[in-house]
Amino acid sequence: MQSLGCDVAALNTVDFSNHTGYGQWTGTRSTPEHILDLWSGLKQSFLDDFDMMLSGYVPGAEALGAVGRIAEELKSRAEGRFFWVLDPVMGDNGNLYVGGDVVPVYRGLAGKADLCLPNQFEAELLSEVKITDMLSLGKAIEVLHSRYGVPHIVITSLSLPDDTDPDTLGNKKTLSVVGSSMTSTKQPRAFKISFPAIDCYFSGTGDMFAALMVVRMREAVCDASTSTEPGLDTRRSWLSEDGVGALELPLARAAERVLASMHEVLAKTAEGLEGRLEEMVRGVKTGGVNGNGNGNGNGKGEGEGGVGKKQMQVLKSKAAELKLVRHLDSLRGPKVVFRARRL
Repeated sequence: MQSLGCDVAALNTVDFSNHTGYGQWTGTRSTPEHILDLWSGLKQSFLDDFDMMLSGYVPGAEALGAVGRIAEELKSRAEGRFFWVLDPVMGDNGNLYVGGDVVPVYRGLAGKADLCLPNQFEAELLSEVKITDMLSLGKAIEVLHSRYGVPHIVITSLSLPDDTDPDTLGNKKTLSVVGSSMTSTKQPRAFKISFPAIDCYFSGTGDMFAALMVVRMREAVCDASTSTEPGLDTRRSWLSEDGVGALELPLARAAERVLASMHEVLAKTAEGLEGRLEEMVRGVKTGGVNGNGNGNGNGKGEGEGGVGKKQMQVLKSKAAELKLVRHLDSLRGPKVVFRARRL
């Protein structure tokens, strides 16, 4: 967000040594009192004049409630002009990585957000609809709009059979995102963007997607050079008139640019990954890299080339760290290749 020109104040909900994709970390979780204390400090110094908020991983129900109270306070004083992007980080691939008591809190907050960014599993938890095909996907989106009143939705990392989509034909493995902005009667205006999958496991893609959506959504609505709906930034939740079709929505244009940046960065990160991993493995075996606390490659269980399995997991995570700073050009000026199509 900062590289794209945003002034950002970050309230950390955790203080970890590294992201959890490594399978090991140290540090602490922020208490609700700590989060609200930081917020109070911002207000005391008149540093609370935000027009957007992005919330992501929050480790517990009470801390999530504190984050929700901050968002509600900002929305209540901005007369509809404040925009909250909620990334309901709960889990993936059928597994929760937060406590079960967090799920109902997210259900309670979803309708207060302006844009919600769940992955497929999180969309199922919120909507209580099992997503197995395009029909159930449509039902989940309908529920999120009608039951919760979520104005804008983008469901990420979808992998569903859809023989009507030309982007999924052939031998290439594809992933998709599906977005929708509701009408005044809470009906979906849905679109889909498909893109080729990269054969590598990356951590942090959800955070990257959310951060870029904040910038690109604001740009699509507020930037006079790109916005096609003058005055949209004064409408509650930046909802377009009912006559605006799915492919003309600011949400669709924003998602196209976000995925363009992501695909470029992920592709560049994947380049040379095997070489980086091999170099790290050599470092562990010669004692030059500390992979498990002793740097001698004697982790529990033998992995690849005599390197412990735990060490290998850590090294693979390190080798696949997203190369964001090195590829700012892909964040700022990506080439849009993957276009939205109407559902």
